[in-house]
Amino acid sequence: MDENRVTGAARETVGRVQEAVGGLTGNRDYQARGAANQMQGQAENVLGQLCDNVREQPLTSIAIAAGIGYILGRLRIL
Repeated sequence: MDENRVTGAARETVGRVQEAVGGLTGNRDYQARGAANQMQGQAENVLGQLCDNVREQPLTSIAIAAGIGYILGRLRIL
């Protein structure tokens, strides 16, 4: 398991708690920070999943990256 997945899950949990506390106290700033932490935690978790997938299947990852690069290159030419 990638360290990004662990920190992402922790940040997401902290964000949920912050958002809940902000909702209970009526503090919209604290609630917004909690939502932002949740989104940041989800992004870190996705990055960790991506890193895990690359480690488990490096050749497939290279093929996908090459395909995306080819498509982006073709879009630039058009």
